[in-house]
Amino acid sequence: MPTLPHTQINAERLHTRIQELAQIGRIGETGVCRLALSKEDREGVELVKSWMEEAGMEAFIDPFANLVGVKRGSQPEAPVLMLGSHIDSQPYGGRYDGAIGVLGAIEVVQRLSEQGFSHAGDIEVVAFCDEEGCRFNKGLFGVRGMTGKLEADELDRADKNGLTRREALIQFGCDPAGFEGYSFREGRIGAFLELHIEQGPVLESLDEPIGIVTGISGPLWLTVELTGFAGHAGSVPMSMRHDALLGSAKIIVALNELVQRNPGAPTVGTVGSLAVFPDSRNIIPEKVSFTVDLRDIDLMRRNALEAELLSVIENVSMEHGLTYTIREDTNSEPRYCAEWIKETLREEAKEMGVTPPELMSGPFHDSLTMSYVCDYGMIFVRCLEGISHNPKEYASPNDITLGTELLYRAARRIAALEGGFPL
Repeated sequence: MPTLPHTQINAERLHTRIQELAQIGRIGETGVCRLALSKEDREGVELVKSWMEEAGMEAFIDPFANLVGVKRGSQPEAPVLMLGSHIDSQPYGGRYDGAIGVLGAIEVVQRLSEQGFSHAGDIEVVAFCDEEGCRFNKGLFGVRGMTGKLEADELDRADKNGLTRREALIQFGCDPAGFEGYSFREGRIGAFLELHIEQGPVLESLDEPIGIVTGISGPLWLTVELTGFAGHAGSVPMSMRHDALLGSAKIIVALNELVQRNPGAPTVGTVGSLAVFPDSRNIIPEKVSFTVDLRDIDLMRRNALEAELLSVIENVSMEHGLTYTIREDTNSEPRYCAEWIKETLREEAKEMGVTPPELMSGPFHDSLTMSYVCDYGMIFVRCLEGISHNPKEYASPNDITLGTELLYRAARRIAALEGGFPL
């Protein structure tokens, strides 16, 4: 790691908090399970709320279960500088995904307060609810709620135990009735900054501790359900079967081949969840449901691949006598970081004696939704072997310190801008 001329954040305090939060929902030695709106999530929110208050912020939980901390400025009507990420996790996750963005942002505000930094607009730190989307099969819930972009059926989505998001919100302590009186005020937020581990191997391959994000790939999430006909595995001839699992397997293989057709493209496709009915070794599968996650920074290329995949599903279904349904769970276009924020990060990094490489993000983040209401920028922190969504996820204290220091310097510079944010 480069030697910093002067580190202004309190690195010891930051890393102590990272490790303390990691004990909530801990699995094994290094893993974390804090599913959105779970009791572990609530416990984590309460702990992080106490740190916001310790940092001099007013803290509250909004109707969408977002935790919000506010450092008041001298001009309440001026645009807000927002910092943050999320603290919910995957069921088999690590301690750095999302968490360093929230705790790093709190450290930024705490240092600004300790230094008596004055600013016009408010500075807000947000721990967004349910960024991951693994519990209710649709992510970015809190940030979409805050920005007025929820869909009609959001509260009726159920987890694997049949509990709806509405019920989970009520158990968490939020009242979904509060959604009705909420409306997002356009222009309220001037800029959003997010610190996050890379969740990929690029920075490590370049031997670089931090990077500046250029944009976020657009994720397309589909749920495909194929229906055939169940029968005895020993008596129905192969030529007479309507095997939904066999059809699903052909589609999954075809998806893998489609996304690898252009080796130089950053396209990725994943089937991460599959359910078989009736799920017996000697019954021909009648119904199979599986998820598709298709991502690309090039929307035209992604759309073309989606069309080919839909054609594959149609052809395979006809071949095996199956019917099918396709539900679109998420469809976001690629979103690019604001040039003026990237330039701010470049200049502040130069003052620190580092030149971070610039790279795109394959995973989506809360920044993806924020990009529709304000300019945004992201800082990536190197993670070991690119591992994430896994207890082996690891980012070194030195790298996290460097990323948080850049976040601090950029936030201080942006908050000090006179006459508002660049358009």
